[in-house]
Amino acid sequence: MRQAKIFYKDIEAGHLTDTDDGLYQFRYLEEYVQNYPNQFISFSMPVVSAIYTDKHLFPFFDGLIPEGWLLDIASKSWKINLNDRMGLLLACCRNSDRAFYFTVLALKSLLFFHIVAAFTERL
Repeated sequence: MRQAKIFYKDIEAGHLTDTDDGLYQFRYLEEYVQNYPNQFISFSMPVVSAIYTDKHLFPFFDGLIPEGWLLDIASKSWKINLNDRMGLLLACCRNSDRAFYFTVLALKSLLFFHIVAAFTERL
């Protein structure tokens, strides 16, 4: 299991989890749902108390992963399988012009390296 805290404009919004069952889950924190009901991280993921669950990484997060030759370079350089979308997200998605960032909460495998990815809003 790998889990990351998701922040939006320096406010912890929720947690993204890659479960041992091969599912991806995203859940907004209850405090975030109550205090920021209109500050969603993606149009496809409105702020609700329910847990979003899918077999595939959510399009918002998957869209941050590089494609084509850049993905090949990243995969080979960091020795990450092309099908490991969470691993690629954690490894490749630093220095973005997004209004959010995330930090790694939990990694089940000791072989996986710890990455703190910081996405900061550029005004």
